[in-house]
Amino acid sequence: MKVLVTGAAGFIGSTLAHRLLDRGDRVVGVDNLNNYYDVRLKQARLDRLKARAGFVFEKLDIVERKGMAGLFSSEKFDAVVHLAAQAGVRYSIENPSAYIDANLVGFLHVLEGCRHSRVGHLVFASSSSVYGANTRLPFSEHDNVDHPVSLYAATKKANELMAHSYASLYGMSCTGLRFFTVYGPWGRPDMALFKFTEGILAGRPIPVFNRGDMVRDFTYVDDIVEGVIRTMDQPAAPDARWSGERPDPATSYAPWRIFNIGNNQPVKLMRYIEVLEQYLGKKAKLELLPMQAGDVPATFADVGELQKAVGYKPQTPIEVGVQRFADWYRGYYKKSA
Repeated sequence: MKVLVTGAAGFIGSTLAHRLLDRGDRVVGVDNLNNYYDVRLKQARLDRLKARAGFVFEKLDIVERKGMAGLFSSEKFDAVVHLAAQAGVRYSIENPSAYIDANLVGFLHVLEGCRHSRVGHLVFASSSSVYGANTRLPFSEHDNVDHPVSLYAATKKANELMAHSYASLYGMSCTGLRFFTVYGPWGRPDMALFKFTEGILAGRPIPVFNRGDMVRDFTYVDDIVEGVIRTMDQPAAPDARWSGERPDPATSYAPWRIFNIGNNQPVKLMRYIEVLEQYLGKKAKLELLPMQAGDVPATFADVGELQKAVGYKPQTPIEVGVQRFADWYRGYYKKSA
C-alpha cells in the first residue's frame, strides 16, 4: 500500500511510519516541523525515517490549501492516516487560533484531498478529550459527547462531524480513533511522562495537578500503532442497523465510524509516578497543584468495539512501557540519576 501519514515527524506519526515500512508499505510523510516543542526532537525522529527505503518526506503545512491540493493530485494514496494537529489541552487556552487553523482548516484540506483523489480509507486522530464533562466510566463511543471542556476537545469533536459529512455526501470511508493518553519512547515533551522524567532527573519539583487525584488510561505507543494499522486495513462501511430514530453516535448509515483506542486499564497518576521513580532510581519532589482548566479527573476507555472490529488488544502494562521510555530518555539525552 501507499500511505500518507500526516504529522510524520511527530511521536505517534513517526512510530506508525516505521511499522508501515516494516511490513512493506510505502509511506509519504508530511509535517510542518513547527516549534510547538523542540524541533530537534522532531528532526531526529525524521532522520531515522529518511534513512529507510520506501519513505518520502514532504515538508508541508496542512493549512496550506494549494500545497495540500498539489500533494493529493501528484500522488495516489491507498490510505491516509491523519495525525497532524495542534495538540495539547492547556495550550488551547493560551493560543486558540492555532487550533482553528490546524485542526479545522487543516483537516478540511485533508478531507478535500481524500475526496478528490478517491482515497480508499481515511483514518484520523480524535481524542479522549471529546468526552469532556461526561462522568460515566468507562467512556463509550455510544455515548453522546456534546459537552467539551476545552477548545482542543471541541476541534476534535468537530473533526468527527466533518468526516461524517464527507462520508455521507461522497461515500468516503472515514474512521476516527479517540486516543487515550499515549506514551512511550520518542514521546512529546509536553506530556506528563516526559516532564516528570526531566524534572526528577534534574532534582526539580514536578507539577502534579488536582493534587495527584487523577486517573488516566495510559496507552503505550506500540499498542496504539497496532490498532491504527488494523483499523486502516479495514475501511469503514455503512451500518445497516443504524436508525435515525435511535441514532448511535459511534456508527452511521454512511461509511463512517468512531472507536476508542486505549489501554482499558486506568491507572492512578501517583502510581504512574511511583513506577517512574522505580526505574529512574530517584524519588520525585511533588508540587501538588489544583486542577487546571480544561482537564478532567479521570479517563477510561471501553475498547470493546475496536476489539470486535479488528481484534485490537493492548499488550503493554505501565511497568513495561514506563521502563522503555525511561531507558530511551536516558539514552537519547545521555542522562542518569
